[in-house]
Amino acid sequence: MKHVYTGKTKDVYELEDGNYLLQFKDDVTGVDGVFDPGANTVGLKIEGAGRAGLKLTKYFFEVLKEKGIPTHYVEANIEKATMTVKPAEVFGKGLEVICRYRAVGSFLRRYGLYAEEGQPLDAFVEVTLKDDDREDPPISEDALNMLGVLSKDEYSVLKELTQQIGNVVKEELAKKDIELYDIKFEFGRTGKDKQIVLIDEISGGNMRAYKDGEYIEPLALEKLFF
Repeated sequence: MKHVYTGKTKDVYELEDGNYLLQFKDDVTGVDGVFDPGANTVGLKIEGAGRAGLKLTKYFFEVLKEKGIPTHYVEANIEKATMTVKPAEVFGKGLEVICRYRAVGSFLRRYGLYAEEGQPLDAFVEVTLKDDDREDPPISEDALNMLGVLSKDEYSVLKELTQQIGNVVKEELAKKDIELYDIKFEFGRTGKDKQIVLIDEISGGNMRAYKDGEYIEPLALEKLFF
């Protein structure tokens, strides 16, 4: 297999059959040694984070598969911390799509004049550009369309999938008395028909989850969930 990309939290390899292998790492995003799923730098290394992230990702991708929700997932190997996925092209140079159920993190930092911490939000969808130099700026539907990143029709599909998948994750966590505050997704186009599918991962590293009002660290989330 051929190494094609080194990411913050995983490395990517191209397989001979045209699929890709994601190698999950123990690096997590954060600032000054404190984990933050919204950060665009690697803040710390947590032993076992890669496997823990993959275990949750495998679980959620298989739930989505059962529900007929399109993803790039093929299979996963927890022991090796690897996931095989179908090839997909990202929008522009990459987008992150956040689904928010409570006002925390960057939402609160930006809109604190109007929002209170922990205030309920109705599956609010926010799109940001993957751009470390500009600290992942939020971008509107109109701007995405005008800049040729995605069409308004594609945005509509993106938003619907984000809320649909966010609600699946929220419901699964709620079964364990865990509340989802927000979650970050990535999407891409795959196949000849350029179908929009969920890519990347669904793990503690890209969500904020709470139990009894207390924030749950990514590794603790995996232990609590399983």
